[in-house]
Amino acid sequence: MRNAEETKERILAAALEEFSSYGIAGARVDRIAKNAGCNKNLIYVYFENKDTLFTTVLKKHLTRVYEEIPFTPEDLPGYAAKVFDWAMTHPHIVRLMSWYSLEQKTENITERTSVRDKKIKAIMKAQNDGLIGTTFTPDFLLTAIMALATAWTPTHPFGPSHDPDAVKTPKKTRDAIAKAIRLIAKGEES
Repeated sequence: MRNAEETKERILAAALEEFSSYGIAGARVDRIAKNAGCNKNLIYVYFENKDTLFTTVLKKHLTRVYEEIPFTPEDLPGYAAKVFDWAMTHPHIVRLMSWYSLEQKTENITERTSVRDKKIKAIMKAQNDGLIGTTFTPDFLLTAIMALATAWTPTHPFGPSHDPDAVKTPKKTRDAIAKAIRLIAKGEES
């Protein structure tokens, strides 16, 4: 049983690398098997097909994100800074999520939707409690946080290749993101 779990973990690690590099359509089960050091048939035994394997990899890492970055609606700038740090140190996962969006998968990952909805409700509560401004909707605030916090990852079209100083001075970029979110969350109109 332990060998089976170890093999699954090797497959999932190889699949993360493959899917984040090539997307779902470009990924090859042969390469995943080779890089996992297992027989290709085991992938189908454990995961049925390539789409299920991709979804399993994505869910596993989304769960990690949710566990490792606690959402703090009372401190949206701090949350944005934590997302920035995480995205900069986990570019494979950001690329994996980009491929998921680019390939327009029609099924929605239930956990992702559920977590998003909880965050939106928490922002709404923070707005109702007067902790943050109400100029922007909770949906807008969450989208702004995620967009700004992940914009400097290597795969983003306006990321570090367009702003080399962001890579050299991530703290400066992190602080600028937190400041921008602080101003957006404050929400005073001019």
